[in-house]
Amino acid sequence: MRRLRRLAHLVLFCPFSKGLQGRLPGLRVKYVFLVWLGVLAGSWLAYVHYSSYAELCRGHVCRVVICDQYRKGIISGSICQDLCSLEQVEWRTCLSSAPGQQVYSGLWQGKEVTIKCGLEESLSWKAGADVAPRRELVLFDKPTRGTSIKEFREMTLSFLKANLGDLPSLPALVGQVLLMADFNKDSRVSLAEAKSVWALLKRNEFLLLLSLQGKGHAAPLLGHCGDLYVTEGVPRSSGPAAALPALLRPLLPPALHGALQQWLGPAWPWRAKIAIGLLEFVEELFHGAYGTFYMCETTLANVGYTAKYDFRMADLQQVAPEAAVRRFLRGRHCERSADCTYGRDCRAPCDTLLRQCKGDLVQPNLAKVCELLRGYLLPGAPAGLRAELGRQLRTCTTLSGLASQVEAHHSLVLSHLKTLLWKEISNTKYT
Repeated sequence: MRRLRRLAHLVLFCPFSKGLQGRLPGLRVKYVFLVWLGVLAGSWLAYVHYSSYAELCRGHVCRVVICDQYRKGIISGSICQDLCSLEQVEWRTCLSSAPGQQVYSGLWQGKEVTIKCGLEESLSWKAGADVAPRRELVLFDKPTRGTSIKEFREMTLSFLKANLGDLPSLPALVGQVLLMADFNKDSRVSLAEAKSVWALLKRNEFLLLLSLQGKGHAAPLLGHCGDLYVTEGVPRSSGPAAALPALLRPLLPPALHGALQQWLGPAWPWRAKIAIGLLEFVEELFHGAYGTFYMCETTLANVGYTAKYDFRMADLQQVAPEAAVRRFLRGRHCERSADCTYGRDCRAPCDTLLRQCKGDLVQPNLAKVCELLRGYLLPGAPAGLRAELGRQLRTCTTLSGLASQVEAHHSLVLSHLKTLLWKEISNTKYT
């Protein structure tokens, strides 16, 4: 006790104590300044987040525009009454990544759904009462009054040929389009029904959803109203930052992506099951009934899965028909390969002598997916599998998009990968 008192006496009467007391006001000023700086930074982040949210998330504009045109009799669809009159479609979380494509999770008829609605970039979130009339002129311009069902069928077939190529299976797809247009099953297609389904066909993702229905790799379509449509469920994303709050995702260092994938993502056997589904999806894109499609934005954010860990493509916006990609590349002037890029990563070589893009892509779907799977499957893979899996994935990433290689070689590589993964997880709870 005496020692403590002596120590206190020394501190109180130490020659440096006055200097310390003199510095305390300065320390307080610095502390207050740092707190003020923190509040300012927090306020700025909140403002930026609100501004980006206000621009990205404009579901209320979509709803107002769609319902206005439904009430005017310009459009129709299977969910119009529930959406606009009965208000039984519940809009929940905004999932939009671009202002032109509004995406929301929602609830309809007791089911979790995804709501998607196109919104032209010119329609600002501050737009006033003239939004609906302008959108009607832009989007719901065809078919015109007086068009017969035969003419509309031919119109639809021509549109599909231009976008998917001249395929013998297209008449069956036209039949699907007309069946969906006649949602009330009265054996006739009204002008409002025809305008709605025509606007939907112009949405790239909707056209792909229609082409891939029944395959299990794309969400089933549940209904539509104008060019707004609803699909089943909300796929979970495989992206490493998917479990983090939206504000923190841009701040995540790339070095932490792999670690987060292991900590927050599904267990490795579930990842293997999702990867098998992704490989089957690649196979379907190449051998599909409605032609070949290219994945032009190959990221983990687009690799989704259901509650049972079945693969489901989270976003089809950047999956493009071969005909559309070739039309873009044909005769295109270029100085380097970067000038021959469709979407984010569908790149063709540039012929530097002719200064024109070539027709074959540098990397096919399978090579890009295998590059993605190296970071997705190798971390945490069973020790006895890692070396062989790494070797097969490396071989796969070297595949080229040359037509001479695509058919036999790609099919063989894909088959070997699927067999390797199935062998590891078969006869377990993960299948």
